[in-house]
Amino acid sequence: MNFYAIYAILLREAKIFLREKERILSILISPLLFLFVMGHGMAGAQSPVPGFTYQQFIFPGILVMVILFTSITYGLYIVWDKRLDFLKEVLAAPISRATLFLGKALGGMLGALIETLLLVVVGALFILPQNPLQILLCLLAAFPVSYMITNLGLTIGARMKSMEGFGLVMSFLTWPLFFFSGALFDLQTAAPYIRAVSLLDPISYSVDLMRIIMLGQGYFSLWTDLGALTLFCLATTALGVTAFGKLQQEK
Repeated sequence: MNFYAIYAILLREAKIFLREKERILSILISPLLFLFVMGHGMAGAQSPVPGFTYQQFIFPGILVMVILFTSITYGLYIVWDKRLDFLKEVLAAPISRATLFLGKALGGMLGALIETLLLVVVGALFILPQNPLQILLCLLAAFPVSYMITNLGLTIGARMKSMEGFGLVMSFLTWPLFFFSGALFDLQTAAPYIRAVSLLDPISYSVDLMRIIMLGQGYFSLWTDLGALTLFCLATTALGVTAFGKLQQEK
């Protein structure tokens, strides 16, 4: 691993993300609509977790939704780098594809973590009060979640030749991942086929981990969530490095 190269790639991605301030705000619009429109619109719905409102119950799921959409959209920048020929220059550099992939993954994680922090602050002020330890734990939990989803986005981006194609694949993946995760409902009372699909959905374990931190209760155990996320992180890393290796051969 060339850590200087990783730092250089991460710095470039951070500058690009911070320059696009409108992107930071636009990503938060859909989650805030879910929270304040759907949350208040279903205010009469009973929360599966005693002592919390329905709006508070779905907040951890909406937080993961931000991470999901921010992280997977990052793969679009790989397609953009191909068009700008920036990727050719990086591929010609004397660094391994694993180094390039890790630098890109950390760049995508940075954006997701910034969005997570913003929504956690909004939630702590207006929806679900959190103590400093819970906020810190939420940010720590966002690390493996954002890494896993960023890897998925990069893998897709490495195989796509057009932004339109990436958008279609992304839409096909993100909404099923989100809706089958139990972000908006309790998996305990869901239909058997939904529970079966949720076991294969990495977002299910992400939402559950956030619920354990924020609400003190989840569908799975803490160790099940952490173990599943670890396996998904390893699997997506292997897929991503393989996709970047093939990208090198194509160039």
